[in-house]
Amino acid sequence: MKKIAILGSTGSIGTQTLEIVDEQRDIEVIALSAGGNIDLLEKQMRKYKPKYVSVWEEAKAKELRENTLDLGIPIGYGMEGLIETATIKESEILVTAIVGMLGIRPTIAAIKAGKKIALANKETLVTAGHIIMPLAKEYKVPILPVDSEHSAIFQSLQGAGTNSIHKILLTASGGPFRGRTIEELKNIQVEDALKHPNWSMGRKITVDSSTLVNKGLEVMEAKWLFDVDLDQIQVVVHPQSVIHSAVEYEDGAVIAQLGTPDMRLPIQYALYYPERRNLSGKRLNLFELGNLTFEEPDSKTFKGLELAYKAMRRGGNIPTVYNAANEKAVCLFLNRQISYLQITELIEEAMKQAAFVEAPDLEAILQTEAATYAFIDDVLK
Repeated sequence: MKKIAILGSTGSIGTQTLEIVDEQRDIEVIALSAGGNIDLLEKQMRKYKPKYVSVWEEAKAKELRENTLDLGIPIGYGMEGLIETATIKESEILVTAIVGMLGIRPTIAAIKAGKKIALANKETLVTAGHIIMPLAKEYKVPILPVDSEHSAIFQSLQGAGTNSIHKILLTASGGPFRGRTIEELKNIQVEDALKHPNWSMGRKITVDSSTLVNKGLEVMEAKWLFDVDLDQIQVVVHPQSVIHSAVEYEDGAVIAQLGTPDMRLPIQYALYYPERRNLSGKRLNLFELGNLTFEEPDSKTFKGLELAYKAMRRGGNIPTVYNAANEKAVCLFLNRQISYLQITELIEEAMKQAAFVEAPDLEAILQTEAATYAFIDDVLK
């Protein structure tokens, strides 16, 4: 039996991870954490009987305890609860499906506790890759990517041996607004941004996909995961989302991973690596496809991608500014407090004004996040 803990069990990646648990029947759920969806979390507790559960707010934890007294499962809250979930003794794999920089501290703690990391929290590497990757190497802990693109790259590297990467081809669907002009984006509403053409994802990441910020975050993540230069990562818009990403080697050979848009595949691959298991669902039928098309990304209209490259080239704490400004801006957009185009405008403004820190430790990263949030609050006042 594999024994797992999940950070973010009620979100898109978390619930799909539990679908794999149901299908494979040889995974024991040791611990779960969630944000505020305690109704779904209670259902998960009753079904999987974990040894520990945590939520973010103390009041929610109290309510959940009262609702599950019959189960006798300990329930924590806050950062302490996340870290306990991540490091619980009985688990061997931590699925980091939590959204945002909240994932950094529990991921560090899990690495130090010797847990394998199934990484779906890209912000951890975007903001703290210079801390996480050396730490994982020191503790000999594998970091197995769960993002479909990074899993595709990882799968395309199997059997590469000592051969080096010439280029990573990081694919992007282009999002719901591919081909639109800036003028056409001025009146975009929340409902429009949440209609992704191919993937079923959480609200925040769906908006990120529409602005190409998600692809920018993935570029940063790929740099850390695969130890390549930024110039070796090429973003390719591929509207069909069939080629999930590819690797070009020195001899010109391109190895790609193809499949239907189903997040369960990369999740399951990370959980069972290097074993491949049968997975239910629609299979790729090349005869039905007909054509696969490719385009260059429109970085002028969708500035999120270009700003990510700028942030990563400058380095230091600027990727944290990029990420934090986006988290804040997307939250404001989803709450209808700013317009769609203001998301990348606020990211750009935050990056321009940020106090540069060349080699930020964890405290400096968190201070940068707080300072970026405060800057955006001041701008909007």
